[in-house]
Amino acid sequence: MRVQLPVADAPAVRRYARRLTRRHTGPLFRVVALHGLAALAGLVTPFLLGRLIGAIEHGTTVSAVDGIAVALVVFVLVQAVLTRFAAFSSANLGERVLAELREEFVDRVLAIPLSTVERAGTGDLVTRTSRDVAQLSHSVRRGVPESLIAAVTLILTAGALIWLSPLLALPCLVGAPIIIGGARWYLRRAPKAYLRENAASSEVIDGLTETFDGARTTEALRTGARRIARTDHDLHEQYLAERGTLGLRTVFWPVVEVGFVLPVVATLFLGGWFYIQGWAELAQVVTAVFYVQQLVEPIDRLLGWADELQVGATSLARLLGVAEVGDDRTPGDARPDSERLTASDVRYAYTQGRDVLHGVDLTIAPGERLAMVGPSGAGKSTLGRLLAGIDGPRTGTVAVGGAPLVELPLEELRGHVALVTQEHHVFLGTLRDNLALAKPSADDAEIRRALAAVDALDWVDDLPAGLATEVGSGKHEVSPAQAQQLALARLVLADPHTLVLDEATSLIDPRAARHLERSLAAVLDGRTVVAIAHRLFSAHDADRVAVVEDGRIIELGPHDDLVAADGSYAALWRSWQS
Repeated sequence: MRVQLPVADAPAVRRYARRLTRRHTGPLFRVVALHGLAALAGLVTPFLLGRLIGAIEHGTTVSAVDGIAVALVVFVLVQAVLTRFAAFSSANLGERVLAELREEFVDRVLAIPLSTVERAGTGDLVTRTSRDVAQLSHSVRRGVPESLIAAVTLILTAGALIWLSPLLALPCLVGAPIIIGGARWYLRRAPKAYLRENAASSEVIDGLTETFDGARTTEALRTGARRIARTDHDLHEQYLAERGTLGLRTVFWPVVEVGFVLPVVATLFLGGWFYIQGWAELAQVVTAVFYVQQLVEPIDRLLGWADELQVGATSLARLLGVAEVGDDRTPGDARPDSERLTASDVRYAYTQGRDVLHGVDLTIAPGERLAMVGPSGAGKSTLGRLLAGIDGPRTGTVAVGGAPLVELPLEELRGHVALVTQEHHVFLGTLRDNLALAKPSADDAEIRRALAAVDALDWVDDLPAGLATEVGSGKHEVSPAQAQQLALARLVLADPHTLVLDEATSLIDPRAARHLERSLAAVLDGRTVVAIAHRLFSAHDADRVAVVEDGRIIELGPHDDLVAADGSYAALWRSWQS
């Protein structure tokens, strides 16, 4: 059953923003101060232009005009220098904050229980790590600094206008109700609209990812039309969501433009009348018109970035929501008194009311090698995940040494049992870094012993820089078989007592897989190994074989005994040998 990753509410976003502000109070103060000084320098230009017109009106000398012109040039240069340093400080602060946000988000993502990630699907998480991070990056780098600049400029310009003439500041109030009313109307509706847009984008990516990953299955089952219909539906929902946000903007911005034009017109009209009545000087009227015109730019910028900040706030809410994913472990007091792994009356369901495991009972002795075989879809991998503590049973108990796996802290659990599947990832970095993920304290000698244990040392030594070779996307490419060997080498370094191998050698050539498993048998002597595989050579080498069908263990025993019993396992064995 699909689960939705949570989204943080507005108070949580505001609390996080306040924490960021407190964390960077000093740099933020410097940014505001520099932009404030730049804004003050910009206010001098309209004032000097008003003085120039006033001087011409009353008659003045050429030297006085030249002095005003020189002052204009000086203040323009001062404003340019201050703006340059203010912009640099803003960019520097934005990059530092963004780096912290990304690091914290990675920590949150890595803390999500694997079972939750799989049930949520890849689309939502991929969208949060790509689109939402990119949108937040834009907001932090430009939106927040630009909004601060606009706010400081707006306050200082309004203050200068009131200082010049409170009477001439009154016409500005004409546009205030229009702008404030339009902004309130928009801001009440925008957050939900942008959340819907991002969620729709997640569904599109999730559907496309599923279609791509399951392309062969889709073709084999001839369900291409169904996948196309799903994609068309998701794209239509995204279109409707984006049309909704666009509709809000097409109403908001024309209203705001009216609010911009009216104060300028009112100042010109009333200023002229005030001048005729002798209530204001011409220099004051001219300067006031410049200031009102200058007010338009920061208000326009502030409202423009308010829209972008809505997008950024929505993305931040989705990123912070990852931290609200509940833990799938319930800490208990019991601690393992042995390495005996048991499953008692275990039932499990991916969808409510449809169990895929039905009352499974299984005991695995320390050091035993158990093979689980059966047809695809029988429940082998699901049972393996429960035995590895990835998921908890719906009912029943899976325990190690009497302690339920879901009650053990994750760090302690991985010291007892670990899972390796068919899917392996090679991270971008050196080969040494990839292997040391399992044991950061491991030195080169330990890493080489682990590689030797899985017969990977020869090809690693042939690499251009050995353990220092850069691998991963865009770097030295390793084959699927080599990637599996690296994953198994990580297990050797992690040193858990029990290993659950879910078809861990399925992509390797059968002869290589058999050789690899035999080499592992020597390294893992004394460990408990649960091997889930279609290839029955694993079962032949195991101490016992569990045959899983329809979510139940229908046969359990040594290979020879099961062959002699002439049941389901014997039929599988004969089919595999033929």
